[in-house]
Amino acid sequence: MQTITEAEFAQAVDSRSDKPIYSIMKQARVGIAGLGGLGSNIAAALVRSGIGHLTLADFDTVELSNINRQLYTLSHIGQKKAEALRDILREINPFCGISAHTLRVTAENCKALFADCDIIMEAFDVPEQKAMLVNTVLEQMPDQYLISGSGMAGFGNANAITTRMITEKLTLCGDGITDVADGVGLTASRVMICAGHMAARAVEIILQKGVSNNER
Repeated sequence: MQTITEAEFAQAVDSRSDKPIYSIMKQARVGIAGLGGLGSNIAAALVRSGIGHLTLADFDTVELSNINRQLYTLSHIGQKKAEALRDILREINPFCGISAHTLRVTAENCKALFADCDIIMEAFDVPEQKAMLVNTVLEQMPDQYLISGSGMAGFGNANAITTRMITEKLTLCGDGITDVADGVGLTASRVMICAGHMAARAVEIILQKGVSNNER
């Protein structure tokens, strides 16, 4: 792998923007709960944008069925997702601090796990897990921004996937309808589009609000 300096990486990030953003992105900390199709692609987008720190959490292991929509490759099958994703992200941006946790996120550990994050990304597959995280953050962590994914299954119209600001602190991305539980499959295209919406909203918050852990 070619050796580069952080200054070179920062210059490369800023060269593709109409204004310097690396120094702002570098200050932000984002937590991602769930490292499947949504979470792994969100993480990749954020490290490419120069995010300063990611807290990753997932209890699961990479399986062959994940390859059709998640960032992992065949070489990662059998590895813990948190560890595999951490290694992939370091190949993209070695200057991002990454805390990788192989555990199940619960209402009991969520606050401690993501306490120092400016933004928390809900990227679970199971509706009950989604509801748990959203409710826990809204009730116990009202100062944090929360971005959640809802509805990205199937082969339907990609333009149906949208970003909706429910409140200043809560954003929902997706079509709000399609659910894999209804027998509609998950495909890379729609999952990645939803992940793109979620990552874009996080970058928007960081650049517009100037959020950093020191300012909360």
